[in-house]
Amino acid sequence: QVQLVESGGGLVQPGGSLRLSCAASGSIFFIYAMGWYRQAPGKQRELVARITSGGSTTYADSVKGRFTISRDNAKNSVYLQMNSLAAEDTAVYYCKLEARGAYSSVRSDYWGQGTQVTVSS
Repeated sequence: QVQLVESGGGLVQPGGSLRLSCAASGSIFFIYAMGWYRQAPGKQRELVARITSGGSTTYADSVKGRFTISRDNAKNSVYLQMNSLAAEDTAVYYCKLEARGAYSSVRSDYWGQGTQVTVSS
């Protein structure tokens, strides 16, 4: 079993900052990548940022220059520093783990439970 625990969401004023954290635990053989996705009401889930085991990063155009993804390989954790937040960043943010489980021969996706980020004055 693989578990993801997210934290750091909340209510913030426009222009403010938040830092999301996600820690993976359980029977993990190898982590290929970790990332953050978000889903606003009435919209599809979308990629926010992703970081590979080698450190390569991908960002959605809408967050480039404002959000920074990082990871701690020793802790199987990924972080999302969000600055200059705007109302359109309001969504449930989900952590995603792309990994091979200890008892599996295939690469699988694992999702966290989601954390709400609300940007409002």
